Amino acid sequence: MKYIKTLSLAALGMMAVACSNKSEDKAGAAQQEKVQVKIAKVTSEDIPQTETYTATVESDVKNNIAPNTPYRIEKIYVEVGDMVRKGQVLVQLDASNLQQLKLQLENQKVEFKRTEQLYQVGGASKAEYDNAKMQLDIFSTQLKQLTENTQLISPISGIVTARNYDDGDMYGSGQPVLTIEQTNPVKVMVNISENFYKQVYKGMPIDITLDAYEGEAFYGKVTIVYPTIDVNTHTFPVEVTISNPGQKVRPGMFARATVNFGDKNHVLVPDEALVKQIGAGDRYVYVYKGGKVSYNKVELGKHIGTQYEIISGVNPGDEVVIAGQSRLANGKEVEVVK
Repeated sequence: MKYIKTLSLAALGMMAVACSNKSEDKAGAAQQEKVQVKIAKVTSEDIPQTETYTATVESDVKNNIAPNTPYRIEKIYVEVGDMVRKGQVLVQLDASNLQQLKLQLENQKVEFKRTEQLYQVGGASKAEYDNAKMQLDIFSTQLKQLTENTQLISPISGIVTARNYDDGDMYGSGQPVLTIEQTNPVKVMVNISENFYKQVYKGMPIDITLDAYEGEAFYGKVTIVYPTIDVNTHTFPVEVTISNPGQKVRPGMFARATVNFGDKNHVLVPDEALVKQIGAGDRYVYVYKGGKVSYNKVELGKHIGTQYEIISGVNPGDEVVIAGQSRLANGKEVEVVK
């Protein structure tokens, strides 16, 4: 009987030791399950809020030069690329009809003078006098219109960008004879998000870069802010004028217009802190606090050097995980290592 009691006590002792060992094993396992991570404290800075828009350079004014009726072209005095001045004769048209009309006008002047004299002495009726006067006015108007169209004159100073006819061609009603474009200044049109509507104003400075002049800076200013918002794109058009005294900037060039909307104080986090969610384009950051991490969705701003601007999701002074994210989950306990 004593033997049985002794055995039972021994068994209980062994069980107690076994339980103690299991508890120690569990505690050790729990300790080993903690993921080792590296963290970095983030700060905030005043960051310029700039947006860059692509556009194509356009001339400030564009004129298509053509007569208002079909004419044979006698002589075109300019070629594509020529600079022209306002009032310069560009094209001479067939003047044979003009000479014929001048002769008809002279004859009508004689006829009107004769009718007027007869009317004054009662030899012609009021209706005959009025008809002669009307015919004279018609010929005078036709001669003026024909004279204006016999020579085509440039209404602006600019550059010839298109010539669609040669000497001797008959002008039809299709393409203009010439196209003249004013290239000082030039302009670009950009479509800006309606979120910035209140911040854009006439005279606002704009930085311009051109692919044709890599590394060279150009400057423009807002000349027109259009008053309506496109319901499909939620953008509004803005005209930016670029001074171009040296004629370096030409219509058709590819341009980038950078608009500065002021500074905002935002957090910057290292590139290594960002985690992309699988199957989505969202970005997350693990924020460390009290031995655990939280999985915070962030809104990204600009990429600045080796850091990203964070619009929301992380606060100044937060500590973010920059290494070891692959084994993390929201709320997981971690061990910080250097």
